[in-house]
Amino acid sequence: MELNSLRQFLVVARLEHLSGAAEELRVAQPSLSRTIARLESELGTPLFDRSGRLRLNDAGKLFRDYVERSLGELDAGRRALAEAVSEGVGTVRLASETFLTLTGPLAAFKRAHPTIEVELRWMAAEDMGRHLRAQDVDLCVASQPISAEGLEAVQLLDEPVGVGTPLDHPLSSRTSVSIDELTDQPFVSARRGHWQRRLLDRLFAARDRVPKIVCEVDEPSAIAALISAGLGIGLVPAFARTSSTRVPAAWVPVDSPDCRRSVTLYWGAGSHLSTAVRLMRTTIANWDWIIGEPQEKR
Repeated sequence: MELNSLRQFLVVARLEHLSGAAEELRVAQPSLSRTIARLESELGTPLFDRSGRLRLNDAGKLFRDYVERSLGELDAGRRALAEAVSEGVGTVRLASETFLTLTGPLAAFKRAHPTIEVELRWMAAEDMGRHLRAQDVDLCVASQPISAEGLEAVQLLDEPVGVGTPLDHPLSSRTSVSIDELTDQPFVSARRGHWQRRLLDRLFAARDRVPKIVCEVDEPSAIAALISAGLGIGLVPAFARTSSTRVPAAWVPVDSPDCRRSVTLYWGAGSHLSTAVRLMRTTIANWDWIIGEPQEKR
């Protein structure tokens, strides 16, 4: 099997759209179709369902996982060799659901290691395990558990999540609020899949309720600004109260032990971690999230 054919297969598998994949790869669609057909013929089974929209089938998903890991190992080998030959420290690829929490350690890392190239990638938590195993990224930070084998992790932060309200909101002066008191309130929320949305849905589902969401956003950093503008209330982690990008809004604790988030750093077990990756892992893992400075190594 040609490596280029496998790489093209991964793009088609990701997009599940031949013309879109051809455009991204900058190849002719008929040529890409022939490449996929040859690959399926060589494997002896279809990799996609073609009834209606192109869909990766079970065989394709199984093959995709092996191809990702195989190409990831080759890429890791090239990176390890380049690091050994150049005696440099290379590049670190970090993925996260949001980088607002990480601005402190990232700034400290760049000050301490200005020659290391840092690639930041937004990624949904549900995709992190697969990309770590495929070595598409080196490290991931998630605010919700990643259920995947072959990963190692260290917890970075466990904190309460409260309710952000406009300053003139009736709840803004409260010392705490219950979930039942929030059931009829309009919520500003991240889209499904993000940790804030999953937490909100879980808290309400436990009471057989559905949150009244009046605004869904793709960028969670916009939630606080929209709350301040008076569009509604929303779940806001305690960490955001000390953020440099904090906007005028009140923060009210929620009277529920389940209203928390746990931020965790993940990496692939047994993966080759370059000097750059190890330095980044140490910086993030040893960060003091309360005072915003490094702490003793763990």
